[in-house]
Amino acid sequence: MKARALLARIRTKRQNVRFSDFVALIEALGFTFDRQRGSHRAYRHPCGAVLNIQESGGEAKSYQVVQLLQAVDAYGLTLK
Repeated sequence: MKARALLARIRTKRQNVRFSDFVALIEALGFTFDRQRGSHRAYRHPCGAVLNIQESGGEAKSYQVVQLLQAVDAYGLTLK
């Protein structure tokens, strides 16, 4: 799914987000992979925002989708 369409979709529906699409969206917003410890991946943005995510049955966890949306709104992040 395209990043812009996915961002619009998760603003209304936060469940059933494919993990691979979620990672692509995070990277399209300017986050870079920082490290991985076990199943947890850390992504960092130049503005200072940090996201820790993990896959759950091929999908992103809904609370992590909410954390991404909060970072987008708090820091005014836009797609590349």
